[in-house]
Amino acid sequence: CVIVGASGSGKSTLLNAIGGLDAPDAGTIHVAGEQVTGRSPRELTRYRRAHVGFVFQFYNLVPDLTVTENIQVTAQLVRRPLDIDELLEHLGLTQHRHKFPAQLSGGQQQRVAIARALTMDVEMVLFDEPTSALDPELVGDVLDVMRRLAETGMTMMVVTHEMSFARTIGDYLVVMEDGAILEEGVPEEVMSNPRQERTRQFLSAVTDR
Repeated sequence: CVIVGASGSGKSTLLNAIGGLDAPDAGTIHVAGEQVTGRSPRELTRYRRAHVGFVFQFYNLVPDLTVTENIQVTAQLVRRPLDIDELLEHLGLTQHRHKFPAQLSGGQQQRVAIARALTMDVEMVLFDEPTSALDPELVGDVLDVMRRLAETGMTMMVVTHEMSFARTIGDYLVVMEDGAILEEGVPEEVMSNPRQERTRQFLSAVTDR
């Protein structure tokens, strides 16, 4: 599911609410049959460890830990983490496993952040503008990793401005405006024939960019 919209439309807030980092003012949120809203901080921690991985705009890696150690920190939080060696191989990081974050490119650091989220073996990964802090030549590197993850059938919610990714990889597209869903549906249908004028304006602006 790809979530798009102008800055300030509520995309990141929606992800944070689903991930139990923010509480909605009204209504309820259910993930995998469990109600997220109304839980204690301890219950929310257990919920996140069991169900949700996060990949943020900024990588949030521990600077004095190696690639492997950054992933191990997260792996220690869950009972059955995925194999770190396999993740490093899958994400093209094996040769960088003993490096520190400062020795990596932005794209490589974001791949470490993705590995860290995946090692928890969760049901869903939330990506909050994972390429917006990258230099343009590194964006394709991270999007390719996300594309391969999508092809495995992993459940992903992705806030992004990469409209080609939304069109070619997304199964579902949500357009947000002022904290509400403006339009939603199959990406190709929404982008080719939007029903709302505001959707047409937004898509025209980001496509011409």
